[in-house]
Amino acid sequence: MIIISWNVNGIRAIVKKDFFESIEKLNPDILCLQETKAQDNEVKKALLPVSDYFQFYNSAEKKGYSGTATLSKTEPESSTNDMEITRHNAEGRLQCTEYKDLYLVNVYVPNSGQELARLDYRKKWDVDFLEYLKTLEKTKPVIVCGDFNVAHRAIDLKNDKSNYNKTAGYTQIEIDGMDNLIKAGFVDCFRYLHPEEIAYTFWSYRFKSRERNTGWRIDYFLVSNALAEKINSVDILSDYYGSDHCPIMLDIDL
Repeated sequence: MIIISWNVNGIRAIVKKDFFESIEKLNPDILCLQETKAQDNEVKKALLPVSDYFQFYNSAEKKGYSGTATLSKTEPESSTNDMEITRHNAEGRLQCTEYKDLYLVNVYVPNSGQELARLDYRKKWDVDFLEYLKTLEKTKPVIVCGDFNVAHRAIDLKNDKSNYNKTAGYTQIEIDGMDNLIKAGFVDCFRYLHPEEIAYTFWSYRFKSRERNTGWRIDYFLVSNALAEKINSVDILSDYYGSDHCPIMLDIDL
């Protein structure tokens, strides 16, 4: 099974670029999108050319903000949105599709924001999200993918020292949140196969960051430990453009 995760930074913008050609070439079984920045009906309209997928949307109450979409060639047994925790349910950040042998969670983790204004909220999110995943895992193994808005280790961003505890995505609180996921038994698929490789998934639009490869690895596939040996490959597809993130791909035997 091939799963693609991609923060598209606006679905209505990226479909005007080479998005459909990219998806046709990659041909994933499941496509998980984050930061769609559109309401459900607008996402549906934007994705009309992708007719061979079952499509599920979760939009934020605030228009033009956040949002996720999951597209699957196989019809899932069920699809749900959010963690059923009121304080987290307004921003369209999470979808869970259930298949025979696993849950797939598509997530757009909150950014801690300018001057770390949402860091306290992010800390609560991380605690609740881990509890949510462990509850799912009691029933079936879990694959989680998306934009986690954290560089886990110094290897995962270009300028680690200048950003540590100053910039959203590389504070100790956010690092601790990812640590807790790993300690709870979730496997970072890319690091599992590529423990020392430097590769990024996000580059700011400023300062020619992508051209200079001044990036961050903040998009992940995590899997329950029971699935780790089924991983065939994990790829960061930095040759694909259209967003300030590139797609990431998991090939796993299921």
